[in-house]
Amino acid sequence: MVEKKTDVSVSPTGLPKNTAAALSYALGWITGIVFLLIEKDKFVRFHAMQSVATFGALTVLSLVPIIGWVLSPFLMIAGFVLWLVLIYKAYQGEEFALPVVGKFAKKQLKNIK
Repeated sequence: MVEKKTDVSVSPTGLPKNTAAALSYALGWITGIVFLLIEKDKFVRFHAMQSVATFGALTVLSLVPIIGWVLSPFLMIAGFVLWLVLIYKAYQGEEFALPVVGKFAKKQLKNIK
């Protein structure tokens, strides 16, 4: 987990960077995609990509027949806790990377450029 403080300047969307990063988690992978498409700031794009990867994976896992249905209650609790932590960390201006998903998000952002 890399924790790096970032400045609270304004992003290209007109929102403060920390607010835009936190909002990229608001509706899970949906707002992640929106901010990934409209945002140019590296910090916000990282959080948007991490949102897409994290909550996209949780959504797919919950839809897997039988196994997903059994695990769904646990995935919902884990997803809610992750959601709260990630919003808080992004709002604090930290580039908080989840162990596997954070590396994946950074790699994907390098490939997109």
